[in-house]
Formats: sequence, structure tokens, C-alpha cells
Amino acid sequence: MEKYASLKPHLDERTLRLCAAADARFIGYGGVSAVAEASNMSRTTIHAGIKELDEEVAAKNIRRAGAGRKSLSETDPGILLSLKKLVDPATRGDPQSPLCWTSKSTTSLARELTAMGHPVSQRSVWNLLAKLGFSMQSNRKSNEGSNHPDRDAQFQFISDSVATFLDAGLPAISVDTKKKELIGNYKNGGAEWEKTGSPLKVNTYDFADKELGKVAPYGVYDIAQNKGWVNVGISKDTAEFAVESIRRWWYTMGSPLYANADRLIITADGGGSNGSRVRLWKTKLQELANELGMTILVRHFPPGTSKWNKIEHRMFCHITENWRGRPLVSREVVVELIGRTTTAAGLEIKASLDSRSYESGIKVSDEEIENVNLYREEFHGEWNYEIRPIVDAYLHM
Repeated sequence: MEKYASLKPHLDERTLRLCAAADARFIGYGGVSAVAEASNMSRTTIHAGIKELDEEVAAKNIRRAGAGRKSLSETDPGILLSLKKLVDPATRGDPQSPLCWTSKSTTSLARELTAMGHPVSQRSVWNLLAKLGFSMQSNRKSNEGSNHPDRDAQFQFISDSVATFLDAGLPAISVDTKKKELIGNYKNGGAEWEKTGSPLKVNTYDFADKELGKVAPYGVYDIAQNKGWVNVGISKDTAEFAVESIRRWWYTMGSPLYANADRLIITADGGGSNGSRVRLWKTKLQELANELGMTILVRHFPPGTSKWNKIEHRMFCHITENWRGRPLVSREVVVELIGRTTTAAGLEIKASLDSRSYESGIKVSDEEIENVNLYREEFHGEWNYEIRPIVDAYLHM
């Protein structure tokens, strides 16, 4: 690699090509691939050089530096944006990975791009996808639970619902509870810069401290604003705690941004404290809707697909990265580390300690759930519903 980088400023296009061809022929089998990788030249160029060496082709016109046909993305600046819009709805894979992949064939994409006014070949689509950071990937097994037949349709339904809110300037949030964290001088995953040979010493055993115990960080991520709120609970992760976290987000961060909003959409996992079958979740949301005078729409992800919830890969992963290798020695440290989490994309997070105690095992009667002003969508009403405010109920609270 260094050889060709140092030669390039001193050789013209043809001479550099012949030099690479000579090296490839000297190596023998596999030489073209090896030299192509080292020189950053295409295999076609090196084969052309070998042909020139074999046929002793005389030098003809040598292109000046920067000459030659311009790339497709230069001659048609809008093609990359159009391609990205085509592949995004069908993207598959781990959202935290720098690589994404698509289920649409390059032939189909070329046809759709051409119909959009961007004439392009199937081969060129390959190159453009690589430029955007996409690559072909095989299936990867993971323990996500059973695949619901309407999984992809629900993803699209959620995406469309959120897009409608964003277009209208209405609040759209993603919520979830981050895994519980031990408080004390315990090992935390990852590594941090320390003097060589002087690692930070922590407890050998991870037995929970009787006084400090654990914390349950419940997060609320504002999709449009790229801002988050984390309610650091010290009690049970219950539906009441989940709704209280949303309430605190609204009064702390939401209401100043969406003062005139009459609707709020929440994307949430299908299980846990904000699960689609949790009665207390719905009754507490009704209380919040009454209090705010706002209709609350909920969109649950199908079973086993929690990692697709935006809060996971837009907020929680960055919090984990920020406190890697640092023992969470106190609740205050947890709040401080969460609040100091930022990204190059402008993520901002506020955090607060919730010292309230939340009771677990609260039963909701049939009568109480029937009093929830709940309207289910025709498509999977168990996952997609809205809770409308009962104004009189709040006036008499």
C-alpha cells in the first residue's frame, strides 16, 4: 500500500498501471487481487496493464489528473437521496451496526430509480449502495422469540403513524426501561483509560448492597428533537412508574416544545411495565390523558422485537457507552453520567432521581378497565390503540 501511495504523485496513469501489472504478473496466481487491494486499483485496470505488457502496446493518450468520466453521484446529485428513501423502509439488521442491508434486489431498485427519473444500471446500484454504507448480508440467528406473521406490517404501521405525527409537529416518543443497574463499587462492562498496570479495583462479588440496591432507569426519547429524559427509579419497575416517567418528561421537556399539542404518540415494547396486556398501564395512561387533556396513541412492537424501538439504539446504547468501565458507586453518579451523555448527532439527555416507592402487584378490575376511554385500531387493536381524555373525570379528581 505504501509503495503505490508514494509512487502515485510521480507516475502518470499508464506508468502506474504498468507497474501494478508487472507486480501482479510477478506474484503469479492471486497476484491481481493482491495488487488491486494494495494499490486501490480495479482488477480490470490491472488486467489491462498486463495486456499492455504482453502486447507491448505503445503509449497513446494519457489522461490528465482528474480526467475521465465523472461518477454517477456527481452527474445526478439527487440519486443517492432517492436510493436511500427506497431502501430505508425495507432495511433489515442491527440498528447499532454501521452496516445496513436491504431485502430489495439491485435490479428492482434500478427499475424504480429509473422510473423516478434517475436512469441507472443494476451494477451502478451496487456501487451506490456501497457508497451509502449498505452491503449484502446473510441471515443471522438471534433469540428474538417467535416471528409474528404481521411483524413487518406492524413495523410499517408504527413508522407511518410516527411519520404522521412528526409531519404535523406533534410529539412522538419512544419509551422503555433500561436494564436495572447495581449501585456500588461493582465491575461495569467496558474499559476506561487508566495508568498501565493500575486498573480500578472493584468488589469481587456482585452481591447487591442492602442499602443502595439497584436502580431502574426508565427512558423517554423524543424522536423529532433527539432529546431524552431518564427517570431513575429506586423502587419497582411498574406500569405506574412507567407512566409517571412519561408525566415527568412532559412537564420537564415536552410541554415547552409542544405547548399546543392535543395528541401524543408513544412507541413501546410489547412486554414489561408498558406491555400491551398490562391493565395498569392503560388505566394510568387514562389518568395522564385526563390530566393533560390530551389523546394518547400507543403503538406496541410485536413480541421479541424490542431492540427495534428507537430508544434502544438512539439513547440507551450511548448511555452504556458513556459509563463503560466506571463503577456506578451511587445513585447520584448514575444521574450525572446519564445527564452528561451526548453524541456528535446532538443527542441531549436530562435525568432525575425518582425516590418514590411504587407498589407491585396492583390488580385492575374489569370495571376499571372498562372505564378506560380506549379506541382500538382495526389493524391489531391489541397493539395499536388510543386513549382519549375524560375531561369530567379530571375535574372531579
